[in-house]
Amino acid sequence: MKYIGAIDQGTTSTRFIIFDQSGHLVSSAQREHKQIFPQAGWVEHDPLEILENTRLCMAEALIKAKLHAQDIAAIGISNQRETTVVWNKKTGKPYANALVWQDMRSQTLVEKFAADFGSTGWAHKTGLPFSPYFSAMKLKWLVENVPALRADAEKGDALFGTIDTWLIWNASGEHKTDVTNASRTMLMNLHTLTWDQDILKALDIPLHMLPTICPNVGFICTIKDGIFKGISIMACLGDQHAALIGQTCFEPGQAKNTYGTGCFLLMNTGEKIVPSNNGLLTTIAYQFEGQPCNYALEGSIAVTGSLMQWLRDNLGIIQASEEVEKLAASVPDNGDVYLVPAFSGLYAPYWRSDARGIIVGLTRYANKAHIARAALEATAYQTLDVLQAMEADSGINLQSLNVDGGMVVNELLMQFQADMLQVPLQRPLINETTALGAAYAAGLACGIWKTVQELKQHHHIHQTWQPYMEPTERDRLYKKWIKAVERSMNWTSS
Repeated sequence: MKYIGAIDQGTTSTRFIIFDQSGHLVSSAQREHKQIFPQAGWVEHDPLEILENTRLCMAEALIKAKLHAQDIAAIGISNQRETTVVWNKKTGKPYANALVWQDMRSQTLVEKFAADFGSTGWAHKTGLPFSPYFSAMKLKWLVENVPALRADAEKGDALFGTIDTWLIWNASGEHKTDVTNASRTMLMNLHTLTWDQDILKALDIPLHMLPTICPNVGFICTIKDGIFKGISIMACLGDQHAALIGQTCFEPGQAKNTYGTGCFLLMNTGEKIVPSNNGLLTTIAYQFEGQPCNYALEGSIAVTGSLMQWLRDNLGIIQASEEVEKLAASVPDNGDVYLVPAFSGLYAPYWRSDARGIIVGLTRYANKAHIARAALEATAYQTLDVLQAMEADSGINLQSLNVDGGMVVNELLMQFQADMLQVPLQRPLINETTALGAAYAAGLACGIWKTVQELKQHHHIHQTWQPYMEPTERDRLYKKWIKAVERSMNWTSS
C-alpha cells in the first residue's frame, strides 16, 4: 500500500497528515507558531519557525505511522494564502518576518493606488479589489521599507513568495507557486494565468522576484535532502481551494464554507470566470496539469475562529476556546448584543478597511455569556452576508452547504448557521478537508486515484443540520446585525 502526505500550513499552526489509499487519516503531527503583533494592525510570522515546524511535523507523523519515507507516494501542500515572505536567494535568510494575510500596514498604499486607478482598480484582471489583504501591497511595503531589499531586488538576489513558495524553495531549490496562490497576490492575470506586466510596472516590482506559476495538480518539485529526499511534491493549493477539493466540489454550483481562523465560502463556477458585482472575489478553484482552469467565487471573512481566541486571550471570559459554546448556551439568546469583529476592517462583501470591531446593544442586563453568544452568532451573520452576495452574482440558490473546519464541532453555531442561511449544512466524516484536499490532489497527480469520481466515493456526510427558526425571527435578528455593521464603519477615517 502507498500513502499520501499532506502539509497543512495554516495561520496558527502547521500539520503534516498521512492518508491511506481510502482517504483515511493514518497519522498526524501539529505544531503552533508564534503570532507576532509589533503594533496595532500589524501581524507577522517567523518564516524560519514555520519551516522548522514543517520539517518536524513531517518527521513526527512518519514515525507515528511507523512508515518509511519510501512508503509515501507523493506529498501535497495546502497553505495560508496571501501571507508574504521575501528572502535572499544566496543566503536563504528572510529579510523580515512574513506579513500575514491579516496585516493592515499597507493601508496607506491601498488608498494611494485606489486614488490613482479607481476603487475597482485591476479587478477586471485579478478578480480582487484594492485591499491590504492581498500580497501585492504587502510586497510593495516590504520593498519600500526594508533596508537593502530594494537594491537586492533590482540585482536579482531577492525572492518573493507566499508560504507555499517558501516551503517549496527550501525543499527543492525551485522557485515556484501554483495558480491558486498566485491568484491571491493581486499580481496574476486570471485570463492568462501569468504575472501581469502592467501591474508589476505600476507597483515597481521586478518580475524576477516572482516565482514560476504551475497548475495545482501535477509535478511541482522533488525534495532534495532530509528523510523525504527523492519524494515528489505533486500538488500545491491555497488552503481554501484545497478544502474545495477535499469536499469534492468538482461540479459548478457546488460550494463549501471553512470555519477556521477566518471563514471562507467558495463556489465552483467551472471554466467560466464570473466577475462579482456584489463584493466577492473571483479566484481560481483549481487546475489539473494539461487541463483548463476551474474558477470560483469566494467570500472571505477575516475573523471567526480567531474571535474565540480573542475572547480567551484578550478578554479572559473563557479559559479555552472550547468553552465558548457552553457559555453561550447558558443564555437563551444574545440579549440584543451584537459583536462585529472588524479587527482588520471588513472583508467580503463590504471591503471596508476603515471599519473596526464594535460591541453594541449593551445594557446592564448583558453579561459575558451574551458577549460569547454574540461572538458565535457573528460568524453566522457574516456567512449570510457572503451567501446572499454569492447567490446574486452566480444566479444559483444553494440547496445545501458543505461545511468544515475547527468550528463545525460547535453545535450551537452550526444550528444557528443553518437557521440564518435557511438551508441544510452538511459536515463530512473527515473534517480535515484542507489537508485531505491537498492529499487528494497529490494522489490524483501520481495515480493513487484515477478520477474525481473515485474521490467522491470516499466522501461521506457525517452530520446534517436542518433550519428550524421562523423566517420572521431570522429576519429580525439579521436586520439588527446590518445596523451593527453600519456602526462599525468609518471608524478610522479623519
